[in-house]
Amino acid sequence: MIRLLLLIFLTVLPGVMMQAETLSLDSCRARALRNNKQLSMAKVRKDIAINTRKSVRTKYLPHVDLAGGYTYSSRSISLLNDEQQAMLSNMGTAGMQGLKSLIGSQFSPSDIATGSQIVTNILTRMTMNGLITPAEASALQQMGAKLGGLSGVGDILASKIDAAGQSLVDAFNTNTHHIFMASAMLTQPIYMGGAITAANNMADIGEKMSETNIEKTEQEVIYNTDNAYWLVVSLRQKQKLAVSYLDLVRKLNADVHKMIDEGVATKADGLKVDVAVNEAEMTLTKVDNGLSLAKMYLCQLCGMDLESDIALTDENDMPTTTYNAEWYEESKDFSARPELALLSNSIDLTKEKTKLARAGYLPQVALTGGAIFTNPSVYNGFERKFKGAFTAGVLVRMPVLDWGETAYKIRASKNSTRLAELTYDEAEEMISLQVSQCSFKLKEAHKHLATATGDIKSAEENLRCADLGFKEGVMSTTDVMAAQTAWMKAQAEKIDAEIDVKTAEVAMKKATGRLR
Repeated sequence: MIRLLLLIFLTVLPGVMMQAETLSLDSCRARALRNNKQLSMAKVRKDIAINTRKSVRTKYLPHVDLAGGYTYSSRSISLLNDEQQAMLSNMGTAGMQGLKSLIGSQFSPSDIATGSQIVTNILTRMTMNGLITPAEASALQQMGAKLGGLSGVGDILASKIDAAGQSLVDAFNTNTHHIFMASAMLTQPIYMGGAITAANNMADIGEKMSETNIEKTEQEVIYNTDNAYWLVVSLRQKQKLAVSYLDLVRKLNADVHKMIDEGVATKADGLKVDVAVNEAEMTLTKVDNGLSLAKMYLCQLCGMDLESDIALTDENDMPTTTYNAEWYEESKDFSARPELALLSNSIDLTKEKTKLARAGYLPQVALTGGAIFTNPSVYNGFERKFKGAFTAGVLVRMPVLDWGETAYKIRASKNSTRLAELTYDEAEEMISLQVSQCSFKLKEAHKHLATATGDIKSAEENLRCADLGFKEGVMSTTDVMAAQTAWMKAQAEKIDAEIDVKTAEVAMKKATGRLR
């Protein structure tokens, strides 16, 4: 029992493994939409448009920028020149030397040496002028007496003044060999002449165009897939017809050769039938090759391996379509055509570009604020410390003279709008003509199908009569072959008419933008 089940399994398994994959029209569409590279690129472009729109939205919001830096300089910035620095550093010594020269011309050296009265007079005048206090004057007089009179006091004053001058020189030393800087700046646009609004509108239009482009690409993919699908169905039907015709011709060939053996037919009749068999076999070979190529193309559209063995659900029973004149007249509305939507968006886009260019005439206002920190700082002399200050202000920019640049941009943008409108009108006329042609072809395809269906009945009856007459001996081999050829032609015409109806419907839906 186990051996019997194993044998059955091994016998059935190859047939199961080699069974063709059955695909419907909807499944082929779904596979093609997933596989198409152009559609994938269109979706990527939509993502780009979405992120661009989000990026432009941020122009309404305040922006904060941080900056920092370090600079090394081989020389330090000096607010005093070399002569001024030397003068301040030796200010006390030079002053005392001049004072001593003045006093030496009026007093004797012994008086200058002792100098008690002179010192007293000088200190008294300094006290009266508020330069020193009485206590400081008394201390200086006592110190002068200890140090040897006027010369000792002058030396002390000179050193003190020199020190004060040197400290002033040091205070003006910027020490800018190493400069550190840090800042934070905030900018909030208030009015940009409508430029930000126009840029946002352009971003919105760009996103709509990307969505419409996806829809347009999807319709193109579906259109190509449907045509490839019905081509395979057509060739499959013609393959069956070629096999049936070959069987008819082979049967006739067998009957004629029997008749030749019995002496009731000539060799010429046999040769005619042999030629017909060869032609039927050649026709079947061509159909087989065409069917293989058509399947490869459909597999390529669906993202399948080109050698995949596939079968279509409509290969055996093609769905019939009845002509509905009212529906087809209503379907002539092509306002949903994605190409027109894209052209309409292009017109809107050029109008926004005009607004963007016009913003060059208008003032721009923005709020600014921030904080700047430097080392060395200048808020308390020159200090090697990080110190800074906060700032706030209003920035106003008003264009005055641009030599007509903005005016030229506006004119160019308006001409672009006019060009886009003319392109839209031309496309609308061409699409209207295309819809009329598709409607005409669809009506013609239905008439052709009705005629081909009627011809099938006549051809079948003619073939039946020819076969009967041949058997009765009242009709020749040529008459039978002519009837078989007419039958095959009628069958092929019916297949072509059915496929023409399907492809014409697809073309009509695409022309009106309703292919889904």
